[in-house]
Amino acid sequence: MNEPYILILYYSHAGSVAQMAQQVARGVDSIDGIHAMLRTVPRVSPDTEASAPAVPEEGAIYCSEDELVNCSGLALGSPTRFGNMAAPMKYFLDGTAAQWLSGSLTDKPAGVFTSTASHHGGQETTLLTMLLPLLHHGMIYCGLPYSEPALSQTSTGGTPYGPTHVAGSDSNNPLSDDEITLCQALGKRLATLARKLAN
Repeated sequence: MNEPYILILYYSHAGSVAQMAQQVARGVDSIDGIHAMLRTVPRVSPDTEASAPAVPEEGAIYCSEDELVNCSGLALGSPTRFGNMAAPMKYFLDGTAAQWLSGSLTDKPAGVFTSTASHHGGQETTLLTMLLPLLHHGMIYCGLPYSEPALSQTSTGGTPYGPTHVAGSDSNNPLSDDEITLCQALGKRLATLARKLAN
């Protein structure tokens, strides 16, 4: 039998969300008996002739239907676009009607994370809009409790709805220590909840 896994599914434009995904994965991998699976989604284009390569040139590979269906939990990450998730992630989620009909994601834990250019760039609204499709799938939402000290002390990113990052107007800000801590905390919580729910 294959070891259960938390699917960390993300879209990253400038690299910040990819870095967050790696930290969420570290949190998952710190829990025995479960591992992280990093996957991404293709870009979308207004050009109807454009298509993405079958395998990305760098980073995580694209998520397959089987990988989504068979996960024990899901962490969803996207940069903010006008207070909402980016179009590639929305496009991917719009294509999950079969999983919704089958209930394959029901009762599995899920969390979300995002990166914005500024503190007030729509972090919490993005997390909440990413949450909505997961609730329609019957997933169990996993946020971050204030028992995580970094949530109270952060002067960069971090919300009770999920980890966030303030990338700066040029997207060059590295993840802060608190942001890293909160990303890892989400991974640990998802892995721990998935194991408890499986039992």
